[in-house]
Amino acid sequence: MTYRATYDASMADPEGFWMQAADAIDWMKPPSKALFDRGDHLYEWFADGMTNGCYNAVDRHVENGRGDQPAIIHDSPITGTKSTLTYAELQTRVASLAGALAAQGVTKGDRVIIYMPMVPEALEAMLACARIGAIHSVVFGGFAANELAVRIDDCQPKAILAASCGLEPGRVIHYKPLLDGAIEIAAHKPDVCLILQREQERATLIEGRDLDWHAAQNGVAPADCVPVEGNHPAYILYTSGTTGAPKGVVRATGGHLVALHWTMKNIYNVDPGDVFWAASDVGWVVGHSYICYGPLIHGNTTIVFEGKPVGTPDAGTFWRVIEEHKVRSFFTAPTAIRAVKREDPKGEYKAKYDLSGLRALYLAGERADPDTIEWAQDLLGVPVYDHWWQTETGYTIAGNPAGLEALPVKVGSPTVAMPGYDVQILDEAGHPQEPGELGAIAIKLPLPPGTLPTLWNATDRFRKSYLTTFPGYYETGDAGMMDADGYLYIMARTDDVINVAGHRLSTGAMEEVLAGHPDVAECAVVGVSDPLKGQSPLGLLCLTNGVNRPHGEITGECVKLVREKIGPVAAFKNALVVDRLPKTRSGKILRATVVKIADNQEFKMPATIDDPAILDEIRTALQTIGYAKG
Repeated sequence: MTYRATYDASMADPEGFWMQAADAIDWMKPPSKALFDRGDHLYEWFADGMTNGCYNAVDRHVENGRGDQPAIIHDSPITGTKSTLTYAELQTRVASLAGALAAQGVTKGDRVIIYMPMVPEALEAMLACARIGAIHSVVFGGFAANELAVRIDDCQPKAILAASCGLEPGRVIHYKPLLDGAIEIAAHKPDVCLILQREQERATLIEGRDLDWHAAQNGVAPADCVPVEGNHPAYILYTSGTTGAPKGVVRATGGHLVALHWTMKNIYNVDPGDVFWAASDVGWVVGHSYICYGPLIHGNTTIVFEGKPVGTPDAGTFWRVIEEHKVRSFFTAPTAIRAVKREDPKGEYKAKYDLSGLRALYLAGERADPDTIEWAQDLLGVPVYDHWWQTETGYTIAGNPAGLEALPVKVGSPTVAMPGYDVQILDEAGHPQEPGELGAIAIKLPLPPGTLPTLWNATDRFRKSYLTTFPGYYETGDAGMMDADGYLYIMARTDDVINVAGHRLSTGAMEEVLAGHPDVAECAVVGVSDPLKGQSPLGLLCLTNGVNRPHGEITGECVKLVREKIGPVAAFKNALVVDRLPKTRSGKILRATVVKIADNQEFKMPATIDDPAILDEIRTALQTIGYAKG
């Protein structure tokens, strides 16, 4: 079937469409129907079916003769080690770890926090929870103690699974002191912590609470898969809320299995047995959906990579991994490709590797600027597919369904809405916009399976955050437009649409122009306060390696470019060269924080920040052009 016929079928008969997709999952008891309307704009999918996430990701493949196929390849350029686990080995290890959790009293519905680096045991931990019906909440390894404490108090875990340390190029991140500190601050105390001792650092265990990961499994009976309802939460994943308290996105088991399985072939175009690589982290939604669950549910081989795009050891790491492990589809963030491009603008490292097995590069996590996409297309000689989704949705809202029908790429657009997503562009009053007009991106309810049914213990907050602005719609918080062909363009977060003298302007459109300057490796545009115009745009520019022209020349050219491409209405007069941009660990630029620094406002250090020192660098740079004077 073509994309259009498939999409139309999902709109005309969503229940029929998703019931058919659900046939690909093994159910202990099939659901009686697809959609359950709980009233008041709350919905659940496959609620009364009985299934198990671990059984679908591991056991069924062993039973169907895939036991000897690699399930997980671990590649750590930081430690210089590589290892492979087959599906049969993974089954043994997961059943054993699940048995250890059960022996500590963890049962169906209990929460377990996972605080781990990029090691296979992180996936084993997630699957062990799924095996016994425990609800896991993965917190990014190395997250600050107070942030971890907030999550401990919100989900109240019975157990915490952690490692002694994480590894960054040139340094060891001490997890155990952070974990101990978090438990000390938290009002809720876990019964037990299982600690994976890594050889790079052996942590001190606290008597009566901490157990060694392996010792806890000695002499324990392996656990069987426990059937859970389709609406049973598989996990809670915290996403930073604007109000400071994190939002616990809930993922229900049934819809999650069905939707992720559907995406592996239709979007990522891999067949069972192919190697799929998402270069992300288990702490982010991409790690949940496409390092752990998606590839394993579909019978693919997944890669757990402990390294960085550059510096472990060089800008050729991605290409080495793709050649060595025969990766078919590769998924990473635009920021990672920009880092490679900044380090190796001519793409000289790529020439050392044979990437003939690679079919496509998938980008998501933030807007992919056309310049980066074109650079990657030219370098790799394969399609580069930008696609757009959120922690809340768990998988693609808009993308290019390459396995179903590869649609023409329009650079700058993540292509079209995926089946089940009725995406609309609305004005402030909630009326649909004409093609080409900027507006808020909203999705008509109900959302498809696998998306969040609610927030953990916070249904009112769920309604307030997502359902109240446009009744009958889920508000994405992103702004953009749709062209006459139904291609979507994500221009900015709604908060990043700036108001310059009454004109609503997209910072994303300006960033696109700046990124096209040959000397600019990466950039961000923010709206700073302007006494005359309300807001005025300010561009922060990071230059490509090896550029040594006067900064004034480059910023002058950039100002001129924006005037040429967007027009004087943009009132773009200020650009500033900086060494690096402040980002979260998943690569999102902290634009709102930059605005607060520029405008001398109080701000809370973002919990997800990669390196807090960058904020001082930005403050100092802003002061040279008259901002951040306080």
